[in-house]
Amino acid sequence: MSELYLVRHGQASFGAKNYDKLSELGHQQAFWLGDYFKSRNISFAKAFRGDMVRHQETTAGILRGLGQSPEISIDTGFNEFDFKNIGDSYQTVNPQSRLPKNPQPADFYRLLKQAMYAWSQDQLPMDTLDESWVDFKNRVNGAMQAACHTKSKQPILIVSSGGAISMLMSLVLGMEAKQVIELNMQVRNTSISHFYYNQDNIRLSSFNNIPHLDSPERLDSITFS
Repeated sequence: MSELYLVRHGQASFGAKNYDKLSELGHQQAFWLGDYFKSRNISFAKAFRGDMVRHQETTAGILRGLGQSPEISIDTGFNEFDFKNIGDSYQTVNPQSRLPKNPQPADFYRLLKQAMYAWSQDQLPMDTLDESWVDFKNRVNGAMQAACHTKSKQPILIVSSGGAISMLMSLVLGMEAKQVIELNMQVRNTSISHFYYNQDNIRLSSFNNIPHLDSPERLDSITFS
């Protein structure tokens, strides 16, 4: 079987006007991960990523640290769902859930969790949504299936986002929506999930690992946003 490494993007710019770009730490996390792959003599036959800026910057940082330039394929199936759209839709039918004037990260994550659950249960007005839960699931599955048609003795790299990664985990492990939502809150920036695959099957080897950050001097660099 072939191997793939599924990586969440580096820390994005949480709280900034434009979330979809890496913070300074996010760039460093990506480079450290590439350097870790280099230290393990791991090279990639091909890289896949979504078309978001944070995917592009994370992929570039990993490959810079790795010192390699494999072919890169862009697939919007690996993009994150639009959490602002989902949150806004939820608040139209649950006005009491609106965020306070100066929300804390905990306020945002609480709203996101509630909104995702309502989204997964088809409890949000369809005319307010850019994408249904089923549409999200299908596009993520399509992107993963397309990537797994790559035949190589070398592994492939996929750079995506927390929600898409959680959905991929549910597809591989047969989890329910509730577990997808819980996992979405746990995926760490530049974490690695490792799989073996062929055209008929995908098998999980490990999930949400951060070996490039697992040292005393880098513990403060472990992030979730």
